Amino acid sequence: MTLLLALVLAADPTVAGTVTTPYPTYENLSVEWAITGDDDLDSVVTVRYRAQGSSAWRVGLPLRRVPAGTAEGFSWTNKHSGSLFDLTPGTTWEIELTLTDPDGGSTTRTVMATTRQLPVPSGTAMTRRVTPSTIGAALTAANPGDVILLADGMYAPITVTRDGAAGSQHIWLKAENPQGAIVTGEVRLDGRAFWVVEGLRINAQVKFNNAHDIVVSRNVIQTAGSGVVAYDTTTGTAVFNITVIDNDVTGSTTFANATVGANGNNLGEGIELTGAGNVIAYNHVKGFRDCISTLEDGEAKNQTSIDIIGNDIEIGADDAIEADFSMGNMRILRNRIRNSFVGISGQSTLGGPAYSVRNVMFNVIYTPFKLHRGSVGDVALHNTVVKTGDGLGIYSGVAWQRAFFRNNVFIGGTGFGTYGGFGNGSGRVADLAQSGAGCSYDYDGFGSVGTGSFQGRIGATSFMTLAALRSGTTEAHAQQVDLSIFSSNITFPSSPFPEQAQVDLRLASASPAIDTGVALSGVNDGALGAAPDLGAYETGASLPTYGPRPLAMTATCGNHAREGGEGCDDGNTRSGDGCSAACALEGGAGGGTAGGGSAGGAVTAGGAATAGGAATAGGAVTAGGAVTAGGAAAGGAPTAGGTATAGGTAGGGADPMATGCGCTAPGAAWSLVVALLFFIRRQK
Repeated sequence: MTLLLALVLAADPTVAGTVTTPYPTYENLSVEWAITGDDDLDSVVTVRYRAQGSSAWRVGLPLRRVPAGTAEGFSWTNKHSGSLFDLTPGTTWEIELTLTDPDGGSTTRTVMATTRQLPVPSGTAMTRRVTPSTIGAALTAANPGDVILLADGMYAPITVTRDGAAGSQHIWLKAENPQGAIVTGEVRLDGRAFWVVEGLRINAQVKFNNAHDIVVSRNVIQTAGSGVVAYDTTTGTAVFNITVIDNDVTGSTTFANATVGANGNNLGEGIELTGAGNVIAYNHVKGFRDCISTLEDGEAKNQTSIDIIGNDIEIGADDAIEADFSMGNMRILRNRIRNSFVGISGQSTLGGPAYSVRNVMFNVIYTPFKLHRGSVGDVALHNTVVKTGDGLGIYSGVAWQRAFFRNNVFIGGTGFGTYGGFGNGSGRVADLAQSGAGCSYDYDGFGSVGTGSFQGRIGATSFMTLAALRSGTTEAHAQQVDLSIFSSNITFPSSPFPEQAQVDLRLASASPAIDTGVALSGVNDGALGAAPDLGAYETGASLPTYGPRPLAMTATCGNHAREGGEGCDDGNTRSGDGCSAACALEGGAGGGTAGGGSAGGAVTAGGAATAGGAATAGGAVTAGGAVTAGGAAAGGAPTAGGTATAGGTAGGGADPMATGCGCTAPGAAWSLVVALLFFIRRQK
C-alpha cells in the first residue's frame, strides 16, 4: 500500500476540461482544450477532422501544449491549443481530439465548428445610387442590407452612424467603378457593425474603433499617416471579426538607414487592428513604420484567432508584420516580405501558439523573428529567409520559451553592420544565445554568404561546423545551404540599401534543401518527393498568390491556396487524403458553394460566399456536445474505475509537433491509481 500511495502521489494525470473553437475565420479554425494537472507536460492531443458529411478524415497538427503562464502583465491558462489550416469557408467541420497522458486522464472528444463566409448582398438589397452631393442623405437613411453605390467623383470625409446586421444584411459602401469614387479624407465607422467598404480610393485612413464585423475590400489607400486602423477603447471586447482583404495600402515612409528601427524617422501603421477573429489577407502594404500590426501592452485586447495571409509587404521600417501580444492561434501564413527592418515580430507572444508558416523574407535587416520581451509559444515552419548579417539572429536580451522551428531556411552573410542604431550580427548562420526552456529546433537549413564560415550558437552551445551543430544542439537533422539551392540566380545584397528588387526563392531541383524536411500533418501533406523540402516552396508547386487578387482568377490546383471554385487545396494533386486530385473535398462532403464570388472579394478568389452563415456577435463558438471515451464525464474528471481509453492515435505515427510522450492510454492499473488520486484530493 505504501508503494501504491507513492505511485499515486507521483502520478500527474490530466483532467480534461472544456473544448472550445473560438472565433472561426474563413479558412482556419482555432481549437482550445482547457485542462488541469499534467504538471510534467507530457500529455499530447492529436487531431483529425473532416467536413460534415464526409467519410474521409484528414490529420492535423497536434495541439500545442500551453502551460499556464504570465508575461508583460498578461496571463494565460493551462491548455492544449492549436489550429486547423486551409479549410473551406462556410463549412461545418467535425474535429476529433485524442488526449493521451501516460499518467492518466486520456480521453477522446469530438466537436463541431463552422468556418465563416464573406457577406454578399441579399437578392432583395436596396441599391442607393449616390453622388458627392447626395451621399450624406443616403448614409443617414441606410438600413441593413442596403448597397450605397458611389458614382465617380470627389467625396468629402465619410462618417457612418448606422449599423447593418448579420448574414446578408451588411450595409455596403461601394464604388460603382473601382477607384472611381475618391474620398479626400477619412472614412470613419467607429462603433459600427456589419459594413463593407469596397472599391474606393481613399486619401487618408479607414478607422473603426470599437467596431466589429467590418469588411474593407479592394480599396486603394494612400496616406501620410496610418491606413486601416481599429482600436478597442472599451473595458470589454468590442473589436472582432474584422476583414481587410485585397487592398493596396501605401504610406510615406522610405527605406534608408535614417528611417529604419524603433527610433527611425518612420511614420504610420499600414493595417493595425486589435481584437479577435480578424483576417488580413492578400493586401499590398508599403511604406510604414509597421506594415501590418496588432497592438501592444494595455492597448492589446483579446488578440486571438487572427489570420495574416498572402500579403505582399515592403518597407516595414520597423516591422513588416508586428504580431505582438498575440494571445493564441495567431496564423501568419504565406506572406512575402522584403526591404524591411524586422520580418515578423512576436514581442511578446503570450503562451501561443503563434504560427509563422511558409513566409518568404528577402533583405530583412535586423532579425526575421523578433522574439523579445519573454515571448512564449512561437512556431516557425517552412519559412525562407535571405538577409545580410546573421541568418537567424534573435537579440532579445531575455529568454524566449517553448519555440518550435522546423523546415526553415536561414541564409545570412556579408553586409552586416549597425543600422538604425541596431547591429545585425557578423554573418553567423544563427545567434540564439537567449533560447530558453522548452525550445526545439531541427530540420532547418543554415548558411552564410561571403563569410567563409559556418559559425553560430544556440543557447550555451557554440559551433563552427555542420557536424558540431548537429551533435551539440537539437538541430540533429540540419542542412548547410547557400544561394545555389535556389533555381534563380540570386545576387546577395552587399548592403540593405538601396531597396532590393523582388527575387524568386523557389528551390533548384537538386540541393541539400530537397527532401530533407520532416513531415508535419496538415502543413506539408503535399510533399512531392521522399520527404518535404525545406523553406517556403515545395519543388514543383506553383507560387502562391501575394497581394491583391484579380476579380476573375484562374484556379491552380496544388498551390496550397483555395482559388476559383476549388473546394480545397492541400498543396498536392493526389487523391485519397481528403482533398482530391482536382481540389474537391473527398468522401461525399459538400464544400463551399460554387461560382460567383462575393462582391467584397472572397478569401479564396472567385470562390463562393453565399448569404448568411456569418458569425454571430461575439464570434466565440463554443463546442458543444463533447463526446468522451471510457466513461469520462464531459468536461470533467474520469469517473472512478473508468478505463478512459484514447480511442487510437490519429495519423498513424509520431508527429514532431506532439510535444510529449506518444504513449498509449493507461491500462486498468493506472485507472486504479487515478481513482485513488481523486479520492485523496477529495479528502483535502
